Amino acid sequence: MSLREQWRVIFLVVLLLGSAFALFAPQGTVSGGSQNEALTTDDGPTNLEYGLELAGGTRIRAPVHGVTAEDVQLSNGTSESEIQKAVAGNIANAEQSDVMIRQSQDGITVEVLTNNVTVNQLESALDEAGIEHGTVREGVTQTTRDEIVRTLRDKISESGLAGGRVQEVTSSGDHFIQIEMPNTDQSEMNDLVTERGKVTVVAHYPTGNGSYNNTTVLEKESMTNIGQAEESPDGDGAFVSVTLTDSAAEEFTRLMNERGFTSSEGIYACNYPQEDASQGGYCLYTVVDGEVVYGASMSDDLAPSIRNGEFKQQPSFTMTTNNISDARQLQINLRAGALPAALDTQEGTTTYLAPSLATEFKLYSLVAGIAAVLAVSGTVFLRYGKPKVALPMIVTALSEVVILLGIAAAIELPLDLSHIAGFIAVIGTGVDDLIIIADEVMSEGNVHSSRVFQSRFRKAFWVIGAAAATTIIAMSPLAVLSLGDLQGFAIITILGVLIGVLITRPAYGDILRYLLTDK
Repeated sequence: MSLREQWRVIFLVVLLLGSAFALFAPQGTVSGGSQNEALTTDDGPTNLEYGLELAGGTRIRAPVHGVTAEDVQLSNGTSESEIQKAVAGNIANAEQSDVMIRQSQDGITVEVLTNNVTVNQLESALDEAGIEHGTVREGVTQTTRDEIVRTLRDKISESGLAGGRVQEVTSSGDHFIQIEMPNTDQSEMNDLVTERGKVTVVAHYPTGNGSYNNTTVLEKESMTNIGQAEESPDGDGAFVSVTLTDSAAEEFTRLMNERGFTSSEGIYACNYPQEDASQGGYCLYTVVDGEVVYGASMSDDLAPSIRNGEFKQQPSFTMTTNNISDARQLQINLRAGALPAALDTQEGTTTYLAPSLATEFKLYSLVAGIAAVLAVSGTVFLRYGKPKVALPMIVTALSEVVILLGIAAAIELPLDLSHIAGFIAVIGTGVDDLIIIADEVMSEGNVHSSRVFQSRFRKAFWVIGAAAATTIIAMSPLAVLSLGDLQGFAIITILGVLIGVLITRPAYGDILRYLLTDK
């Protein structure tokens, strides 16, 4: 072998060793991130991650709540906030934050992102506000769907759950958000992804004439440096520490002083929980999606720092919940942000795959892979009858699978049945290419020189290269479009073809030349 040929083989061996390390090296425990716990990788002999079909779990596929008006004409000098307020005021149960105005090259759209608005209601609201518009339709804009996908991915990442996948899928012209969560039941899934997760802090206080008022004092945008969810030292509830932005801290300080929270009457004066929510005293309510999850009093150590202005220098405090589970959910919502709109699970579909059934699929996939290897090996030995030709061919084909598995383990790709189909396809196409090389090299008798071998190998490699290019071009649309399981199959197939053409096919040629030539 020449030095260049030796380096190609050495590179293949190093790549195989690296893939084996990624597959089998003990990973130990990793930080659970937002869960503040230790999470481990799969308990099996490898570091592979498995998706819904091979691990069990829940899949939700649902449209997004909302109605959109297109080709909206805005009057000069009218601010977006004024339009949002006007539209929301003409729709029952809609808030200003539920109205979204988006400008793009296609024009201006107005979206109302709630689960109870109709096309007729939005048309009437726009007409009453004197806003000219075009078509009003069910659904939301592409920008909103992209934001939902991004936020859901952040929520899954913050939750510390492995193998989750979020994507937009299209069926018959309708757009859906599809979420797959391995090892997660339906209730956990609903808690994590089907609610908007809009977090606010509302000040509840008496007005002096026997009534009470509620004022939103903090929103997610007011907070930074979200801490971990922790249980209270006294065992009573849990909390998440937050830090306010400078502008939010100044406004919060002003409101707390003006509304009496830092006075002697306002300290430890919250009666939460109470039968009559309107008679709660001086409370700071933590509100998630319009529901009060906890009511906290102003403490005697925080009140003085707010009164004398020290709080504005270090604007940190804790948001309390009843238990650690609620605190973790609060932390996820604060870190990932609220969804622009909720998913319409009533119009969508929810699928739960039991882990026991997924284990059977995993076993069947392994059996199918072994059967494919045995069938290919038997055919190759029958075809050539020479171990020095057949054995390197089988080892080279299997090396492609090992490298692909190593890549999957390294990038923590959750494997599903579509990926398994891709692996089986890679075995078939890989051996097919190697047979082309062996047949072309041996078609005109024995090879006695490297020059003759190189001439024949180059001719075979042109055929292989053309076939690989055709496969990549055919599979590329499936790999980039949101076509569900077909995407995973296409990605594995393309990776396998690239690894074969760039690494394993040339290495097999070098090995075959070394075994067949005597010069």
